[in-house]
Amino acid sequence: MRNALIRYRVMAYVVGVMLIVLTCVGMPLKYIWHNDSVVTVAGIAHGWLYMLLIITAIDLGRRARWSWLRLLLIALAGTVPFVTFVAEHYANKDVQAKLAWNEAHPTEPEAVIADPQG
Repeated sequence: MRNALIRYRVMAYVVGVMLIVLTCVGMPLKYIWHNDSVVTVAGIAHGWLYMLLIITAIDLGRRARWSWLRLLLIALAGTVPFVTFVAEHYANKDVQAKLAWNEAHPTEPEAVIADPQG
């Protein structure tokens, strides 16, 4: 689950930064100065990277056993500037808590395998 979390966090930051560039740099350039080059490049990049974010979020959500509602909210967070970072923070917090709990409470099959007398 740790590797899935790392992949998701990287994609969340990349998508969040691309969306900020698109909205805070590209849109003013397009609508004020009539230069749509940044919108074209950042828009296409954000679209493709957003699809990778969805894939990494589903992978992490499956491993962390998130509800479909939580996955939907995390997916939608990639479409609102700055909200991606908030969603990433809460996803990271949740997964870190689950990882800590799993380390403190080993599962039953592992305990049975580790006990030579059991």
